[in-house]
Amino acid sequence: MSEKRTIYIDYNATTPLRPEIKAAMIETMEVYGNASSMHGSGRAARAGVEQARKAVASLIGATDGTVIFTSGGSESNNTVFQTMRILAKDNTRNEFIISAIEHPCVLNSALSLKKDGFTVKILPVDEYGKLKMDELKAALNDKTLFVSIMTANNEIGTVQDIKEITAMVKNAGAFMHTDAVQAIGKMPLDVKEIGVDYLTMSAHKIYGPKGVGALYVKKAAPLFPLIHGGHQEDGLRAGTYNSPAIMGFGKAAEIAAAEITQYGKEISSLRDKLRKGLLEKVPNIRINGHLKDVLPNTLNVSFPGAEGESILLSMDMQGIEASTGSACASGSLEPSHVLMATGLEPELAHGSIRFSLGWGITEEDIDYIIETVPPIIARLRAMSTLTV
Repeated sequence: MSEKRTIYIDYNATTPLRPEIKAAMIETMEVYGNASSMHGSGRAARAGVEQARKAVASLIGATDGTVIFTSGGSESNNTVFQTMRILAKDNTRNEFIISAIEHPCVLNSALSLKKDGFTVKILPVDEYGKLKMDELKAALNDKTLFVSIMTANNEIGTVQDIKEITAMVKNAGAFMHTDAVQAIGKMPLDVKEIGVDYLTMSAHKIYGPKGVGALYVKKAAPLFPLIHGGHQEDGLRAGTYNSPAIMGFGKAAEIAAAEITQYGKEISSLRDKLRKGLLEKVPNIRINGHLKDVLPNTLNVSFPGAEGESILLSMDMQGIEASTGSACASGSLEPSHVLMATGLEPELAHGSIRFSLGWGITEEDIDYIIETVPPIIARLRAMSTLTV
């Protein structure tokens, strides 16, 4: 057995703050002015915020519309849903569509609409986590107001055909939103090409600071503020600008845009090595998600006969920090709603581990995981009453 090391392989939960982004943020803290003030210090802070806005917009090819800064993905998603709630009131178009594998902040936003009496359709996915397009076609009608389908899933990494989905939605006369929190910086995204009305982003998934995100809003798409107050963000999101975090987001967006091709090539190579090694050394396992249309950094594996939290704790004792699924669902005794939606039995869903890679993972780290995990699974299976 190799010498124990600490390997963080939970980058879909959050990413470490890159040194150059941290340095840039420390530098921006000297720009202490309120970005809403008109004096020199305020103008300097505002200039940094606007430079960051341009960098974030550039990352997704947004040459029209606007990018609004928020506290993160959950706020961005809730802002869009609140807008649609207002539009749906006393409107002939008042039906909503999401997929069964959306992030909890989208799923629960939709369920809150359902409690208020609106029609919410939750569409199924196939065994690989891809939206069933025939189901979408059947669900769309002249009452459909809004559709929200995530670009890439945070648990299994499956990437949806957002351009095709958006074309169907717009043809039906509805608004289209995509939660792209897990996709930005990992795969090329161009809002002009995919045609969405709204797109959600978060800085801490691309090596930026936590507590800051953004919402892209297409030109002429409606938006009502979730947070009321001052004039910030053209009156669409009140509150004093978190200038250092916003500027850190901008720096992270600049770096992500420059490295996106290299990221896809290098990280997917390491992910494929890990997948191959586990398949060779651990009998009877299942790879969850799509094998081709998948994020370059994500590998979700089910280990029949072993319980996920036991695997996680055993790996943690050996210095491997992974996840049993979404970070937002940690501590829940319920099996992953994403894996259940793909048809996995509860026992198999409970025995699943998400390995999500990022910058900092090395070939040696992958070798260590491939060497360390098989005996853990063998030991847990030998102790388990579950059928392998």
